[in-house]
Amino acid sequence: MSATNRIMKNTGILYIRMGITVFISLYSTRVILNTLGSDDFGIFNLVAGSIAMLTFLNTAMASATQRFMSFSQGAQDKNLQREIFNVSTVLHLIIAAAVFIILEIAGYFLFDYILKIPFDRIETAKLVLQFMIVSTVFTIISVPYDAVINAHENMFLFAVVSIIEAILKLAIALYLSVSTFDKLTTFGFLTAVLSIFVLILRKVYCNKMYEECTINLKKYFNKLLFREMFSFAGWSFLGASSSMFANYGQGIVLNMFFGPIVNAAQGISNQVSGQLGGFAGTMLKALNPTIVKSEGAGNRSLMLKASLVGSKTSFFLLLLFYIPVFIEMPTIFELWLKDIPPYTIIFCRLLLIRNLLEQFYVTLANSISAVGNIRNFQVIKSVLAVLPLFISYVLFKYNYSPFIIYEVFILYALLDGILTVYFAKIYCNLLISTYIKSVIFPCLIVGFVSVSLSCLPMVFMQKGILRLSTILFISIVSLITSIWTWGLDDKEKGIGINLINKITIRIINT
Repeated sequence: MSATNRIMKNTGILYIRMGITVFISLYSTRVILNTLGSDDFGIFNLVAGSIAMLTFLNTAMASATQRFMSFSQGAQDKNLQREIFNVSTVLHLIIAAAVFIILEIAGYFLFDYILKIPFDRIETAKLVLQFMIVSTVFTIISVPYDAVINAHENMFLFAVVSIIEAILKLAIALYLSVSTFDKLTTFGFLTAVLSIFVLILRKVYCNKMYEECTINLKKYFNKLLFREMFSFAGWSFLGASSSMFANYGQGIVLNMFFGPIVNAAQGISNQVSGQLGGFAGTMLKALNPTIVKSEGAGNRSLMLKASLVGSKTSFFLLLLFYIPVFIEMPTIFELWLKDIPPYTIIFCRLLLIRNLLEQFYVTLANSISAVGNIRNFQVIKSVLAVLPLFISYVLFKYNYSPFIIYEVFILYALLDGILTVYFAKIYCNLLISTYIKSVIFPCLIVGFVSVSLSCLPMVFMQKGILRLSTILFISIVSLITSIWTWGLDDKEKGIGINLINKITIRIINT
């Protein structure tokens, strides 16, 4: 199967998964918010914000191991794959132990000196934190298995597990509404159990289906490889943990100045951003193994081409959902939630802007990782990632509004983009002129045209379902038209026509 067909197949599988899980997840959030109330929901998102970080940390660390796995697959070295898996297992056991100690120490200082939590909920919040720490440890230990799944591009398994996870989350939400136990404690416990269950499910599957998932340290442990992977994973972990600290730190800083109800608004914003962003992330999940395997096979030009097309396509996919949601967010939230916590809409809109900016360079970091020289990149990126927290803290001291923290992180996204493009130029031989021509210009033109046309109904129509439907229709039509007119070059249009013809023929034949 060609790379293009494989990416198309995997992307299709993942989008079917997204279509099923997104509505289940959003409805689950509605039920949980109504059941817990804004205060407890805010406490959970503050203390157990690690649930959101689990996915981020797992993805970041899995990508480090996946780099070696995919690279070895590109080189077609089976024995090396077994060595990579064994070394990775030992490495992540060490990381899990270190993280456990760090989180336990950090939890002590958070509850005693930093967080603002109602006195009668402190013990409950501490218990929830313990649930999340256990879940985090299991997540880190499972990273080698996630890396194997990604390296084999087994998106069907990923889709099935995600659907199971979404259904169980809905079951937890419905159970909470009738439970007589403390709802916050119950939610924290069941969420941790669900995370562990999903991770064990992946482990059992990998042990059965993939021959490289054989732990035999005496036979397959390679000290030289361990040092190489330890260095690479260490720098990757530095970048991942600093970004994780920055994202989770937003909730801590907001809590210090504004209390848990603002954390509820932040939690809802993250939920919306995560669900909508998943549509672009789905495509990238199918594309990333191709980027790494191309570099492993010595095809740098294909790696860069895939990376540039991936960034542009990711931006277009986010626009498809972001434009109507951004414009009609008040109406959508009124239909979705019964009670909307303060600042929710402004938080969410600013977060969507930041996410869009990050799509300009989202795949370039994977290209840098594929090449392998990441130390300087990760060190500078890590320092830059935590600066917005300190800047926001100072601004809050001068009585700025809560949403200023999101504006600061938008500026961070711009600086992060400049940094990533610079290192891609140095390590991947990326031509800046090619990047601007292939990604920046098409995205800006398509975005400007689509947003401008989609805003027109705001001028002559009253707020309501009809205007929302009209904006949705205009945004889809204008986006598809502008992508075809200005977003794709002639070669990309030819690929698109061939894919459409293949899909049409398959539909006719069935």
